[in-house]
Amino acid sequence: MHGVSDKFVSEAFTVFGFAPYLPVTEQQQPDPEFPTVKFPNPEEKGALVADLAFKTAEREGAMYVLAQDPDSDRFSAAERGTNGAWIKFTGDQLGVIFGHRTLELYRSSGKSLDKLAMVASTVSSKMLETVARIEGFKFVECLTGFKFIGNTALDLVKMGYEVPFGYEEAIGYMFGSEIRDKDGVAATVSFAEIVTALHGQGKTVNSYLQELYGRYGYFQTSNSYFICTDPPTIDKIFARIRSYPSIESQAGPSYPREIAGLTVTSVVDLTTGYDSTNPPSCKPSLPLSSGHMIQFRAENAVEGTKIVLTTRTSGTEPKIKYYLEGSGKNTHSVATLLPKVVAELGDVWLEADKHGLGYA
Repeated sequence: MHGVSDKFVSEAFTVFGFAPYLPVTEQQQPDPEFPTVKFPNPEEKGALVADLAFKTAEREGAMYVLAQDPDSDRFSAAERGTNGAWIKFTGDQLGVIFGHRTLELYRSSGKSLDKLAMVASTVSSKMLETVARIEGFKFVECLTGFKFIGNTALDLVKMGYEVPFGYEEAIGYMFGSEIRDKDGVAATVSFAEIVTALHGQGKTVNSYLQELYGRYGYFQTSNSYFICTDPPTIDKIFARIRSYPSIESQAGPSYPREIAGLTVTSVVDLTTGYDSTNPPSCKPSLPLSSGHMIQFRAENAVEGTKIVLTTRTSGTEPKIKYYLEGSGKNTHSVATLLPKVVAELGDVWLEADKHGLGYA
């Protein structure tokens, strides 16, 4: 995408024996003006669907579009569906696809899974965590950023684990033991390997993802933010969340106990250093955050639906970010739940109208 990827990805395809890819010639060479996109990040709306990549794929009859950001450390992909529409994979969907493929290759090597570990940031999907629990390998979460993901992997190696994969939802993926950082070239080649392997089985990447949903449950994310340009107001909002109004008196912090009909089952506050799942000390296993950051887990035990909701401030932008993931037995139950959670988060927890918060 007007960056440095082409030379390195082209050479990698040759080394691994893949047929040459079809480049988007208008974006093939480095250009600091990024003339064909509003913002040169394949994660952003309008970058891939800026038409050039999709138009090239449709003209040439290609089934997949692969993209890297200008410095080639992030990766995104899309697949042409059976109806001709493009399916753009989210960062979390690619994360579980890469993670499960890593599991398959590790298992096929004959190695014991009790020495396999994978890492993801705490705001990423919990689907890989679920895969790890069911399949029997170690999963560890850490703070956002590859200095945390990479160092967590190195710590696990010191403990005797192999850590062939780690990721964060913002389309960053780490492979192997040589580079403990996100790598868009490695992600591109790994995705091409997955496409090739699945094609030999009569499958596509999306059909593979649907199989994983059928095996481990359906997961869907909804990440966005509220705009607030006044830091004292942000502090006031988070102070209220930590001393949430309740008809029942209790010792210690008083966080919200329900949202959108779900019962809150755990709270981890990485600003104050509180983790309800770790009594009696209630100290979190993750390091503290310099800004506001609270993660809630909630569920409806009867319907089998769950959410993980993380709210945090941005260190560089006037935003209150939220990372929301729902999981359940089917797409409908999760898809109808997420908008209700977002609405209650904004209207009730954050009091968006009262504080004049802007919506993304």
